[in-house]
Amino acid sequence: MSRFAGTRRVYFLEEPVFEEASEPRLRREVCGKTGVVVMTPVLPESLRAGDGSPALRTLLDQLISRESVRRFVAWYYTPMALRFSSHLTPDVTVYDCMDELSLFRGAPPQLCEYETQLLRRADVVFTGGVSLFEAKRHRHSNIFPCPSGVDVDHFSAARLIRESPADQADIARPRIGYAGVIDERLDLQLIAEVAELRPEWQLVMIGPVVKIDPATLPRRANIHWLGMKDYRDLPKYFAGWDIGMLPFALNDSTRFISPTKTPEYLAAGLSVVSTPIRDVVRPYGDLGLACIAKDAQEFVGAVEKCRTYGLSYKWRQRADNFLHTHSWDDLWGFMAARLEEALAIKTPKPAVMAAGKSRIAVPGERAHV
Repeated sequence: MSRFAGTRRVYFLEEPVFEEASEPRLRREVCGKTGVVVMTPVLPESLRAGDGSPALRTLLDQLISRESVRRFVAWYYTPMALRFSSHLTPDVTVYDCMDELSLFRGAPPQLCEYETQLLRRADVVFTGGVSLFEAKRHRHSNIFPCPSGVDVDHFSAARLIRESPADQADIARPRIGYAGVIDERLDLQLIAEVAELRPEWQLVMIGPVVKIDPATLPRRANIHWLGMKDYRDLPKYFAGWDIGMLPFALNDSTRFISPTKTPEYLAAGLSVVSTPIRDVVRPYGDLGLACIAKDAQEFVGAVEKCRTYGLSYKWRQRADNFLHTHSWDDLWGFMAARLEEALAIKTPKPAVMAAGKSRIAVPGERAHV
């Protein structure tokens, strides 16, 4: 969305928050230098247990009116947003299907029904990985796999950083790190077993704990739960690690994931050890850019192999060559081209080229003036 904001107005509609307020309202924040406008609906506590869709619909309509949005693209990250946006008439509808949300813990029972509706409406569909594309391709005629890109310059800075952040500086070496959401997708038992098998190794865990009880996290002297970190600070943490790990469980919620951290670890100059997640095995495992391990014993063996043989110049070169064709700029360019193709089909050519057009996306919202 930050790249689209270079040519369009982009409004990103967040999930609502609930506060002691008398009336629903929108909280507005312009995101740094990108120009993305983040709109957070603030709803009264009284709506928490009920259906906030009417209030969200009103807020969305007010946003479109106030910002003088007349022509727009509706860009959906979740089908559930149709509850309050199905009345919109965008030039083009995009479904950016990042995960198989219906398999996540606590998924709304109506999600599959709304996804069917969204797939009927969508002019173009993107999926967050190849395995998800293979699962959805029969449901739409204009669908494309878009695995996560990587900001190479941002993460490769880790190769030159020598100092660790304060909360990591005193942790012994070697450090095997994970960065990402800590939820039902992680194999907590695997993490505990690896920590027990190698008590001299330090497992550094970065990320927010979501949808699981923090009390269920394994507690060992060599497991360090450091909490959520800002994206800009991640290279500082990666710089102090010896291995980047992806200790995902093999369950419904991980069947179609394509972990963003795989290319980010590689860009930082880290070896990668992962459980056999399909979109890590293909292409990273097949290309020798990640070691795959199905249990704690194999995980320990893979880490020891990486530590023993290190990263050769040839390996780094292969990893860098791969990454430089998988940047966010490359991905954005591909998606932007598919979007323009859809616009050309849906919109008479003079209107597409006219000045003053306006687009908005829901939720990831976008508009172009």
